[in-house]
Amino acid sequence: MRKLACCLGCALALAVPAWAQTPSAAASTVPSAAAASASPAVPVFTATATLRFANLALGCVNKEYPNKLSHTLQSDADARLPRELTPSFYGCYDWHSSVHGHWLLVRLLEQYPNSPFEPQARLALGRDLTAAKLQAEAAYLERSDRTGFERPYGLAWLLQLAAELREWHDPQAMVLMSNLRPLELAAVSRLKPWLAKLPYPVRVGEHSQTAFSLGLMMDYAQTAGDHEFAELLRSKARQFYLHDRSCPMNYEPSGEDFLSPCLAEADVMRRVLPPAEFAAWLTDFLPEIPEDGSASWLPPVVSPDPGDPKLAHLDGLNLSRAWMLKGIARGLPAGDARRTAIEAAATAHAKAGLAAVTGEHYEGGHWLGSFAVYLITQRGY
Repeated sequence: MRKLACCLGCALALAVPAWAQTPSAAASTVPSAAAASASPAVPVFTATATLRFANLALGCVNKEYPNKLSHTLQSDADARLPRELTPSFYGCYDWHSSVHGHWLLVRLLEQYPNSPFEPQARLALGRDLTAAKLQAEAAYLERSDRTGFERPYGLAWLLQLAAELREWHDPQAMVLMSNLRPLELAAVSRLKPWLAKLPYPVRVGEHSQTAFSLGLMMDYAQTAGDHEFAELLRSKARQFYLHDRSCPMNYEPSGEDFLSPCLAEADVMRRVLPPAEFAAWLTDFLPEIPEDGSASWLPPVVSPDPGDPKLAHLDGLNLSRAWMLKGIARGLPAGDARRTAIEAAATAHAKAGLAAVTGEHYEGGHWLGSFAVYLITQRGY
């Protein structure tokens, strides 16, 4: 994989990739117009920026409180501390955020070796992802009264963590991948029968949405070589979305969305359909995408209160919209006239989303770094 690192003289570039900057801000980071044309979507990330995002995860993966448990009690014996219930993923406020906080650390280590955060990140991963702790996590998930635990969002991120460890060619990664295997298998075993019988998609902008998680799971299945799982996922995506038309983008966002129902659906379908077929499907599905190159068809959103746990979701919506728009553009044929407008909207959303990842409020800081890293490192393409 491409290793991306560059030092910028612009403060904005500490948080914003070159493709998300204004032309004047980006000019000093691009050696020539020809180079910019050849690689318009390559993100530029400084060592300072990678350290900032790594520190968001390092600051929460072992922060047990505040803690929002998704935990069913059958008796007094089930009333236990978070670190006792799920000894690997008890930090970062909730289980799924802890999972993708660990994913963030693996992703940055794989993409940016020898970075300042490497010793602390390796220590945290080695401490949290031990064989014994992950066996306990698998036992927790496999209990019969927890069939719906973190389904699908948290389990999809767990599989992303497994995929990332597979792609990181490092001795520690091999150990961690082996340790994670029981929980990985438990997650797949939970997801396969649920998906097989799920009759309809879940079309919301939060955790239960099926489209986003299907995309994460598809990328995992490809990396893991699980052809049976991959075929199930493709089949369900076609069943759920192939005949959809005129998605109501004017209804978005809902007040607490961090995922776009319409864009997530398009982003998963570009994984399923060949470019020409995807282009025709997108014409019917999102007919409002212009061909004039304008970004005005989909403006970024603004959170009215980044310190509110639910309203902070809107900062994440800008980030997820940005990467979904980039994926949609890449799924279209090279000459498709809509690509410029889609890319322009992605740039606007990336700038707004990355500027909001400050860590000032724990309500957003415990998870927004993962969304920023997913965007900036171009995961999922």
